[in-house]
Parts: sequence; C-alpha cells; structure tokens
Amino acid sequence: MSGPSFYLATLGCKVNQYESHALREAWLGRGLREAADPARADLILVNSCAVTARAAADVRATVRRLHRAAPGARIIITGCAAEVLEKELSGLPGVAAVLNQSGKAGLLSAVPFSAAGRSLVADQDENRLPPSIYPPFAVSGYDRSRAVLKIQDGCSHGCTYCIVPLTRGRARSRTFGEALDEAQRLLQAGFREIVISGVNLRQFRLDGDSHGDFWDFLSRLDAALAPDWQGGARLRVSSLEPGQLGERALETLAASSLIAPQLHLSLQSGSPSVLRRMGRGHYDPASMPDFFSALRKVWPVFGLGADLLTAFPGESEGEFAQGLELCAALPLTYAHVFPYSKRPGTRAAVLPDQLPPEVKKDRAARLRALVGEKKERFLHSLLHLSELRVVFEDRKEQGQFLPRGVSEFYADCRLRAPAAVPSRELVAVRPVTVEKGLLVVEKAQTPAGEV
Repeated sequence: MSGPSFYLATLGCKVNQYESHALREAWLGRGLREAADPARADLILVNSCAVTARAAADVRATVRRLHRAAPGARIIITGCAAEVLEKELSGLPGVAAVLNQSGKAGLLSAVPFSAAGRSLVADQDENRLPPSIYPPFAVSGYDRSRAVLKIQDGCSHGCTYCIVPLTRGRARSRTFGEALDEAQRLLQAGFREIVISGVNLRQFRLDGDSHGDFWDFLSRLDAALAPDWQGGARLRVSSLEPGQLGERALETLAASSLIAPQLHLSLQSGSPSVLRRMGRGHYDPASMPDFFSALRKVWPVFGLGADLLTAFPGESEGEFAQGLELCAALPLTYAHVFPYSKRPGTRAAVLPDQLPPEVKKDRAARLRALVGEKKERFLHSLLHLSELRVVFEDRKEQGQFLPRGVSEFYADCRLRAPAAVPSRELVAVRPVTVEKGLLVVEKAQTPAGEV
C-alpha cells in the first residue's frame, strides 16, 4: 500500500530551494509519495520567505491558493515567514502548524504522518535544533539542471534593513568534509554545475578555524575536485559581499580550474553614507572598480551581478547619484534592483525620512535602465566568442520546446531552433544573436565533454 502524499511549495532563495529538496529526499526515503498536484496531497508544506514585505504577502496568497485547491489537505508553514509571522500565519485557512527554522530541520527526522495517515507535526521541544548547530540538510540529487551546495546558514551582522538574523539566527558553517562529500555525490549523479550557496558567505568559517574563510574553503574544494573534473564540470559562487574582494580573492580565482567566471555581489548601495546607515560600513565601494580591473587580468571575460537596494530612508538625490556613478563604473552584466520596503522588527523601519513610493519607483527605474543598457552591451560582446558552455533546462515557448539555460558568464541563453540537448551537462554552443535580453545560440560541432 502506498504511503500518504505531500506537496512542496517553495518561495524565496536558493537556500530555501535546497532545504525543500533535502526534505523531499528524506520523506521519499520514508515511504511518502510526492504529489504533482496539490489537490492530490494529504499534506502541503510551504517553505516561506520574508525578506521583503511583498515576500510575506506572497506567503499569505500562496497558502490561500493552496487551501482552495486542496481544502482537505493539512498545510504546514515553515521558513523565514514562519519565524516572524507565526501568529498571523496560524490563522490562515487550512494551516495545521507553523514551524520555525528549528522545526523545519526537525522534519528531516520526523515523519509528518501517522500510520493512519493523520498529520503529525514534529514536537518542537524534542526536535528543536540548537542555534549554534549547522542544520543537517543534505541532498544526493536535485530537481533542477544546476545543483545547489549549501555550506553556510544564518547571519551575525545585522544590517539595519534586514530581517534575516531574526529568521535564520546567527552564522553557522558546514564542515568541509560534509560539503566535499555532497559535491562529489552531485557530480557522480550527473550534475555539471554546482552553485555554492549560503546566507552570508563572508561569515563562513572553515571547520571552526577563525582564520579559515570562504576563500580557503573554495581553494580546498577546487583542489579536491579538479583532478577528476577539470574541463568537465564547474563551480559557481553565489552572492558575495564586496568586503570579501581583495588579494586573497584574486589569488583563489586565478588558481582555480573549476570556478565559473562570474560573481554576484550583495552591493546594496554605492554611497558610503547610505551604507553606514544600512549598517554596511565595513566595505568601501570606491575600491571596487580597481578590483575588477585586476580581475580582468585573471578572467578576460566575466559576468558580474549585484543586489541593489535603492531609496533607503534618508537617501538624498546626491547619494543616489553616487550609486548610479558606481554602477556606471562597474562592469555589471545584470542586477537585481529592489526599492526599499519596511520590515517590522528592523532598525531601518523606524528611521526618519522614509521616502515616498513615487521616489522609490523612479529611482528603481533609473537603476534598472542603466543596468539594462550594460547587460545588452555585454550580451552583444559575447557574440565575438567562438564557443560557450551552457547548462540547459527545457522550457516550452509558443508550443515548442526551446531549451534555455545559462552560460559560464551567467548569460541567459536560448537555442535558435528546437533541438534535443541533455540537461545537467555542459553543452558547447556558438552564440548567434541577441533577442529580448537573451543570447540566442546554436549547438557547436565539438561536444562540450572534450577537453
């Protein structure tokens, strides 16, 4: 007799996606069935996000939609929104329990059903994870073409606008041995791009060594994997802080044979005074153009993304102009632009000089326009390259499957015509043209596996 069924709804970041997949593997291993349709599920788990006010609203809307689709299912909400909105979320229709981050980790070892199929929520007193312990999420595969390797959780910094320290607790790091074992499992499972992720990689510590940082970890991981995988797989670094960029970063990237030539920065602002009000005065944005000039000697071509938070309380037109000037000077190839939104419980929510919505909208639009122009120029510059390597996923467009994916430079690519391409693998392609913010490519003659 088949076991009870579950449905996972994941909102937010790559870390949430990773943890949802770890729960999926754990539950499938205990005999539960995953339902493709929430209407056929006995239990629905919503892994929530709360990084912005909109994200929190999305949680409420998602729960209501799922309850309408499956009125008989028990809904469990976990994740960041569950940590800070427990009372509000508990009152939503169909919600059987709201579990904080410790409760989420407890679900790895607690079967959420009894033998009779009734919902069982892990007793949080028994399954609560101590806040100093790295949560024991692990995966052996992934449900996407590119795998995520989570190595760090939590944040101990406390930016004035950020709710993450309230929702994920203090910084904790995964051991090198566990991370290496998982990377090897993922490569053996057929994945050829692994995204190294964490909540704040600047606070990663290598096996408890206060001096061993993320770059030490990356050097060791590259050295361990390169003998078997150089030329046949790649590692991609997720979001970094500008304060991590220096000589050690250049040395590590220059020595690596696996790291994809692309970085993503949690930049937020190009104004030193705004950064200080954000609680991010630990890096100097003025030094960044020089770093990327030096990086050009290591990577002649590279992608560069950034998170940009505009219209922070008190941001003057002059401070905003500083940010625009820095973005113009940096070799950005894309960016995620967010107008500031209040998060209850953060210091920035009560700062004076909160800016009106029309100013937020205008400044976000101006930033996006600047970055959009830079992205378009970058995509056209890639047309001069003879070959790229892309990890594809199938996406249906206009009734046809036109595989899309990302190149080593994190440029979005689409095949020129329908064709069969393997997922997960590095596929050699030739860039052809640029259309609607995408690089249109065609399969190259030489298989990507050949070195």
